Amino acid sequence: MTWIAPPGPVADGLRIGLLGGSFDPAHDGHLYVSEVARRALKLDYVWWLVSPGNPLKPQPEALPPRLAQARHIARAPYIRVTGIERALGTRYTIDTVTALQRRFPHVAFVWLMGSDNLEQFSRWRRWRQVAARIPIAVVRRPGSVLAPLHAPLARRLGISRHLGPAPSLAILDGHRNWDSSTRRREQTLGAAAGAMLNSIL
Repeated sequence: MTWIAPPGPVADGLRIGLLGGSFDPAHDGHLYVSEVARRALKLDYVWWLVSPGNPLKPQPEALPPRLAQARHIARAPYIRVTGIERALGTRYTIDTVTALQRRFPHVAFVWLMGSDNLEQFSRWRRWRQVAARIPIAVVRRPGSVLAPLHAPLARRLGISRHLGPAPSLAILDGHRNWDSSTRRREQTLGAAAGAMLNSIL
């Protein structure tokens, strides 16, 4: 494997959360998931894996501006924003997790996601193998707080508030944050449409 620099410290025994996604754009909801997980799971760091593209979503903005915007909003010192998937040449979560575990075998990785993503987790490529490789922590988000009750992953693994070694699924809760990338994009489009209308009038 080609040597790839880690986005942050990777000393033996560190617990690092992996929060993947398009981050198109990054927002306070990502910070919320990171902080709830960090506190509950006693994580040393959280890596924001800004993906080159999400196979389940429309093509996002180019990677460099998404990385720059994510670094701007990631104010917490324990967060490391990275485009390491491009360097790894991975597109799917199973390939990214496998590559990171091989590259950094002494780090205890945990996969993080909001409950809105849990609803579609069974659509991810080889999702059962993802769950078998890495423990998963899900932070409840507004609009999808009941997702753990019917998600295939939850039915397969059961629900716990304590995370063990893979396969393991923990559901975490905190003060709810409504921010989302979809909402941000809708606001941006709405503002642009309003400005266009005003210029016409």
